[in-house]
Amino acid sequence: MTGITHSAALERGTLLPTCLVIVACFCFGTIPYFAKSLTDSGMAPYAVAFYRYGLSALVLFPLLLRLPAIQMKTVIWGIISGVSVGLGWIGFVSALKTVPVSTVGVLYMTYPVFTLLVGSPAAVEPRHLPAMLVSLCAPISFGFAINVLIHKLTSIKPIVRVASFSVGASISLLPLLILSTAETVLPQTAAEWQLVVGLALGTALLPQLLYTSFAPMIGAARSAVAGSVELPTMFFIAWYTLGEVIGVAQWLACLLITLAILLTPARVTRNLSTQMVLPRKAQ
Repeated sequence: MTGITHSAALERGTLLPTCLVIVACFCFGTIPYFAKSLTDSGMAPYAVAFYRYGLSALVLFPLLLRLPAIQMKTVIWGIISGVSVGLGWIGFVSALKTVPVSTVGVLYMTYPVFTLLVGSPAAVEPRHLPAMLVSLCAPISFGFAINVLIHKLTSIKPIVRVASFSVGASISLLPLLILSTAETVLPQTAAEWQLVVGLALGTALLPQLLYTSFAPMIGAARSAVAGSVELPTMFFIAWYTLGEVIGVAQWLACLLITLAILLTPARVTRNLSTQMVLPRKAQ
């Protein structure tokens, strides 16, 4: 009876963190609007990726300079994960220039084989297949970064996690900006500056603070369940703001992926060494 009571209390204790992770993932799902709007205006994909993380890096970098030396090994893990995501995000943004958001979103959320089985071959022209393959760099790097967050960065404060991750992403993208012309990397109008600010704050700094603060509290499996809101959000953004026509195959893929994530078994247990909520190991 005591065990049941403890489990129920633990479930209630994860409700708020889960809701906040959902909010963060909803914000992540709005990325295609900002990214596609900026690339359509002529901005290079790597510049869009840099602006997403650059503001966070600029604002939070001083925190890393004040850390004790003993924490620098952990911070390096965060920087490495940021480097991988920064490079992976170039593929994601590049694909958005030619491939429908719904298709890129499906690739981002699932395995390629699953996508090929569900999607219609006529949904994407053969000339767009290289861009689709490049976009797979994003989910691979994101998966690595989430594992680093859950398993390597819990000993440092959430804001320091965001700082290390953002600095890493910016480091990986900065050389590309330096070698480019100003017209391809700098916003040219007030509207583009507004998009850059929205991208930096609304899809990076603020939701990343939420995600890095509360995802370790609920574990990897529950975070994945909360993240299921991201794909429907991408679909809505593609339809409502970008005017894309979402086909039956894409909606079917969205439904199946969301159901698969929601059905992922996750038993929360208290980890006494870290006071985290961790998922059940795969059987």
